Amino acid sequence: MLGRLGETLMLKVRETHAGDADKGIARLDPKDMAFYGLLEGDVVLIEGNRPYPARVLSCDVDDRGQGAVLIDRVTRENLEVGIDAKVDLVKAKWVLGGSAIFSQVSGDPLAESAGAHSLLASFLQERPLLRGGRVRATVLGNNPCEFIVKATEPEGVIVVGPGTRIDFEKMVGDKSVSPPEPRVSYEDIGGLGPQIKRIREMVEIPLRFPEVFRKLGIEPPKGVLLYGPPGSGKTALARAVANETDAFFSSISGPEIIGKYYGESEARLRAVFEEANKNAPAILFIDEIDAIAPKREEMGGEKQVERRVVAQLLSLMDGLESRGKVIVMAATNIPNALDPALRRPGRFDREIAVPIPNRQGRLEILQIHTRGMPVTADVDLGEIAAKTHGFVGADLEALAKEAAMNALRRILPLVDLKSGDLPEEEVERLQVTPADFEDALKEVEPSALREVSLEVPEVGWEDIGGLNQVKEILRQSVEWPLWNDELYRQLDTRPPKGILLYGRAGSGKTLLVKALARESGLNFIFVQGPTLLSRYIGEGEKGLRQAFRFARQSAPSILCLDGIESLFPVQKGHERDAVAERLVAQFSSEMSGIGEMRGVTVIGTTLDPESLDPRVRGAGRFEVQVGLPDPDETERIEILQVHTRNKPVSARVDLGAIAKKTQGLNGAELENLCRIAAEETLKEQLQGRRRDTLVEIGPDHFEKAIRKIAGESV
Repeated sequence: MLGRLGETLMLKVRETHAGDADKGIARLDPKDMAFYGLLEGDVVLIEGNRPYPARVLSCDVDDRGQGAVLIDRVTRENLEVGIDAKVDLVKAKWVLGGSAIFSQVSGDPLAESAGAHSLLASFLQERPLLRGGRVRATVLGNNPCEFIVKATEPEGVIVVGPGTRIDFEKMVGDKSVSPPEPRVSYEDIGGLGPQIKRIREMVEIPLRFPEVFRKLGIEPPKGVLLYGPPGSGKTALARAVANETDAFFSSISGPEIIGKYYGESEARLRAVFEEANKNAPAILFIDEIDAIAPKREEMGGEKQVERRVVAQLLSLMDGLESRGKVIVMAATNIPNALDPALRRPGRFDREIAVPIPNRQGRLEILQIHTRGMPVTADVDLGEIAAKTHGFVGADLEALAKEAAMNALRRILPLVDLKSGDLPEEEVERLQVTPADFEDALKEVEPSALREVSLEVPEVGWEDIGGLNQVKEILRQSVEWPLWNDELYRQLDTRPPKGILLYGRAGSGKTLLVKALARESGLNFIFVQGPTLLSRYIGEGEKGLRQAFRFARQSAPSILCLDGIESLFPVQKGHERDAVAERLVAQFSSEMSGIGEMRGVTVIGTTLDPESLDPRVRGAGRFEVQVGLPDPDETERIEILQVHTRNKPVSARVDLGAIAKKTQGLNGAELENLCRIAAEETLKEQLQGRRRDTLVEIGPDHFEKAIRKIAGESV
């Protein structure tokens, strides 16, 4: 069964990437594969504290030269080793096919589901198995299930193939009780590589190797504060650390501590710390810590309970000797609401931001939540990741679930209403398509941005006639920095912070911004300037701050401030408008604040730039100013073509002749012209003068519209 080749080479165990989790894969440096005489796809036995098989593949370039083997958490459990442990490899003898009996230990009961045997067999294809090993599979929805291989036939290593028979061990005991939830590992968290690395240094190493800190003569960190928007993965990160270190994990929510009797809240808090201390090494996780430790100076006299709880928590956090090997982790989405006394060394030594994931992070999260999903080959997760700016991990999980539900709805009509059964062959053919994800994107919104009107404009460049020079300026100012960020870094330059579009009403300023947002794939945040004005002091500045905050959260994004002449009017004479002064100051501060932050473009629209305060038109504010002139004859033809594209216009209509007669009209006025021509046609039909089966807008209708507009303008 075993066959060692060459000398012994001990490899360091490292966590694998999210895409390889639960696949039974061991990734090696090609040089290490050559040392062992291995080829891509070979099956080996990894010799940890107990041997277990895996399929060998080469690792990425970035992971080479480290003398490491990259394996997932389940494989590490089967080997009974942790990260950074040393293991060796041995070639394995194996049999393709055979049979295996599984016993489920966590997740929703799979054996009772239709097509469970074929679903699990499909998921385990080409997977090496050994009796006593643990297998984790995501085969129904996004909830993983864990199994133990109770027996294999023949005995030894088998590799699951098309002919492998899968059976489930009969459940004993109370069948109404579901197996426990599967444990979270590092491979179940995507887009948080730097955060995982920092937490491992501060939490995992002190718990596993305390002698290192004793040698250095320093105290290990005792507290870690995680902060970030809801759904970004703070709680999952804490659970993954606890599982990877095999430490005792105690989790409480802030509101659970509060009691109605005097001293009850403090007693509950002390009991939680005492339990963790008895089970050391331990991780104590406090979720929503802002509920029990808000700023004391902002509490009124009626909040004596909260004051005592904060004082008790500070006292327990200071008890380093009594805490021993207990690390306190806490999570909040409003860190500035915490009492400042908690946020100092000795209590929460480190604060780690858990941000909204970038494009690569969203791709990793989507790969995690589609592991067991039967997606078609044309589903491009990279393209979906590019469209989901502002989505956190929970949003992407909901997106994957919604896409799966869309696929399920297609086969629900096939359910036998009498028996309630679904044909097994239909379950096997069930697949999630790109259209399912497209429909899901219409239903799922980024949770961190629901407070703001986050639009996906339906307007493209093809919907705007003329203005080609303006379109090119916008592309250069917004799209070039987005797709050529590295080139900008090499040249040590930056894109313009703000763009000001000006022109008379109806010239297409807002339409251009919407088209830019759609064509570039950016989030579009639209704020009407007058809505920020308020009679209450500070409300306008607060609204402006929130608009910029949402723009940063949803970056890359476009923040459009429409009609800013009402916000930043030019000041005349000695009397200054106090509201406008504060808004100009707030705007200048926000624009300076995003100087180092790439991906946020501020676009303002106004009728006349001379009506604006000069301070908002300088360098670092609205640096690029683009005027939108009235369209010339060629551009008027393009605009008329856009607005008659879907109208039943007669072949006798000459748009060139109409363009010559409409000199001085801009885009909105030409659109109005086409609407009036359609109304004239409608009047003829409804008033009975004409009852044609083929309704067309003729030259006479456009002539009437031109005369009507000319009459209105007189």
